[in-house]
Amino acid sequence: MYDLTNRKVVYSLCDEFGFRFKKAFGQNFLTDASVLRAIAEAAGEHGVLEIGPGFGTLTGYLAENAEKVVAVELDRALFPVLEKTLGEYDNVSVREGDVMKIDLPTLLKEEFDGQEVSVAANLPYYITTPIITRLLEEKLPIRALVLMMQKEVADRILADPGTKDYGALSLFVRYYADASLLVSVPKESFVPAPKVDSAVLVLMRREVPPVSPIDEKLFFGLIRAGFAQRRKTFVNAASSAGLPGVTKEGVAKALCALEIDEKVRGEVLSIEQYCEIANFLLKN
Repeated sequence: MYDLTNRKVVYSLCDEFGFRFKKAFGQNFLTDASVLRAIAEAAGEHGVLEIGPGFGTLTGYLAENAEKVVAVELDRALFPVLEKTLGEYDNVSVREGDVMKIDLPTLLKEEFDGQEVSVAANLPYYITTPIITRLLEEKLPIRALVLMMQKEVADRILADPGTKDYGALSLFVRYYADASLLVSVPKESFVPAPKVDSAVLVLMRREVPPVSPIDEKLFFGLIRAGFAQRRKTFVNAASSAGLPGVTKEGVAKALCALEIDEKVRGEVLSIEQYCEIANFLLKN
């Protein structure tokens, strides 16, 4: 078994296979054993889909803990390395593909026979939000996401109304999942070290959203509008967003009926208030 938490081993494999870290793929490999164990334990003992295995460091920890691990990797240069580092595991399958383009419903059905799985990943910073969006929006048999991400993004997801980090992403994730901080990870825990610190969040999929919008498209449209122009009042931001049927008079009427200050900004509205406003607009 390769000790991939040992930086000398990592760089030795780089030399052996002529591998060079690619900034375009956001390749920063985690080497902190305590964080790796925490992620593996949070992912659970059954099926795990891993996004971007790198050299297979986390994959090995997942394989020691779970019945089956399927890792999706985009960079073909990593396949010879993974063949060597994961050779001893008979419960690991590595698939080539881009998680933003791959047919996930088919992959999950083929590999896990439709059973619920967890997703584990050290996400490339440049594509964190699109990946989270896809995994939560699509009707996939996923029970939990255990995700390493830039601390700044984690702060945005966990933020409460009225705080500087609160935004559309906070509400989007809150609608689909219950998010919690698993562990904070300093930049020195990676090879090569990124410029920023990271955090691991656990997103537990909700069986039922915390609110019940009549029209999800309008609901999320109002949320995006509320944060697109933070300096504007919500009335002005929502009415100028081009949402069908949404007028300045209608939004003002909704706020009045719901006893919300007409000068309120979108950044202080809760997910419940956004839902109430959206439903009021549809009914009136």
